[in-house]
Amino acid sequence: MNALSELLKLPDAEKRSRGLVHTPAEIAQQPDTWKSTFDLFKEKREEIKEFLVSAGLAVDPRVRPIVFLVGAGTSDYIGQSLAYLFRKAWLCEVVAVPSTDLLTHMDELCAPDRKYLWISFSRSGDSPEGVAVLERACKRRPDIYHLVISCNANGRMIRANVGNPQVLSICLEDAVNDRGLAMTSSFSNMVIFGQCLAHANDLARYEQVLRQLIPAGKSFLPIAADCAAALAREPYTKACFVGSGPLRAVAKESALKLLELTAGKIVTMSESALGLRHGPMAALDQDTLFVCFLSSNRQVQEYERNLLEEIGEKRLVTTRVVVAGSGVPTLNSLAEHQLAPEGPHAVADDYRPAVDVIFGQVLGLFFSLRWKLRPDCPSPNGAISRVVQNVSIHS
Repeated sequence: MNALSELLKLPDAEKRSRGLVHTPAEIAQQPDTWKSTFDLFKEKREEIKEFLVSAGLAVDPRVRPIVFLVGAGTSDYIGQSLAYLFRKAWLCEVVAVPSTDLLTHMDELCAPDRKYLWISFSRSGDSPEGVAVLERACKRRPDIYHLVISCNANGRMIRANVGNPQVLSICLEDAVNDRGLAMTSSFSNMVIFGQCLAHANDLARYEQVLRQLIPAGKSFLPIAADCAAALAREPYTKACFVGSGPLRAVAKESALKLLELTAGKIVTMSESALGLRHGPMAALDQDTLFVCFLSSNRQVQEYERNLLEEIGEKRLVTTRVVVAGSGVPTLNSLAEHQLAPEGPHAVADDYRPAVDVIFGQVLGLFFSLRWKLRPDCPSPNGAISRVVQNVSIHS
């Protein structure tokens, strides 16, 4: 039995007392929920395609709208993990823009003479910034089209825009509306829905990708959990996550998961493989756990291998972990732990975030338990909550 399964089999009373009712199950269920999210997209595909045509995605690529992928925190990292894929699939400018930036600088970020499609991601649909930005954009820029993807049918971002032809709202199944504080199932399923969206015109091709992602995720869960549980027994106080391209968003989300679920007991950072040398490497020391999401692109991977080698030669950290897309790569002395899904599940980096992020999630879970916190609600002083509170919106 792997370390995650052991938590899932605990008696209900113990789960309640330790704050383990939701988070372990929400992490474990992910690969099984991705097919349901795909089926939901398939059901709504024609409506979505019509909306995208109305938004201008069917015209000459040179005059297509600028696409903003909008969200805050984890929801922003959803957009960042999808931006590369959308650019390739839609042949237009696609930018991940935090809703927190749009709230304060919308006029500077949106050119008055350009067409836009905003795709907003929000687990609750009730984030004060997300709600305010959508309301403000609908009033100030009624020409902007909005596609809202949420996990909560009762969220204000969905309810407030019923009947508005410029806004299409999609709610994922309630099972992926995480009840725990940290976004896990909601993250990966909104990523999967976004990947479906990028392939709205060639969904059969994406279905082949999904048929690789689901078994990859299922095989990776126990591998990632056992490694994370073992690492959580070590005295790390810091962690650094590195990824390139769409996997940089996985590094950011993993850093956030570990920070959130340990209430800051583990201080985390994230960077790209090439960016780390430009100052942030100074933070690495013997108390730092180093995690690299190794690219499947051979050229990109060479830069990451060089970084792993340099960190080893300088003896900056005691533990380097590599998460690969498929098969354990030949790294010789470049990493102390090498993780990958079992079997021939070769998946391009554009599609890996939903699988790779599982390692960051289970790291957060087991380090939370190490610090004797309650993973479902790991912020004992109330510094953070499941839905952001106390944000005053200023006009």
